[in-house]
Amino acid sequence: MTVRKMILVSLATVAFTAGASTAFAESVGTTAKKGVRDVKDKTCEMVNGKMECAAKKLGHKMNNASDKAADKMEEVKK
Repeated sequence: MTVRKMILVSLATVAFTAGASTAFAESVGTTAKKGVRDVKDKTCEMVNGKMECAAKKLGHKMNNASDKAADKMEEVKK
């Protein structure tokens, strides 16, 4: 197997895992969601390049901040 094929297989595996992880993260805490978003960001950069993924990456950062704020609100309520 050539290096190029190995990289493509690895990327496909990571993309599939990230997709499966997204469904799992719906029922898991903020840490897992952040991890899934980080994997998606890295996968997108490897496949499409940094410039094409900048908006998605910024959106993920905003989602992470929102989740963190929501967790803090829940802690205050308790």
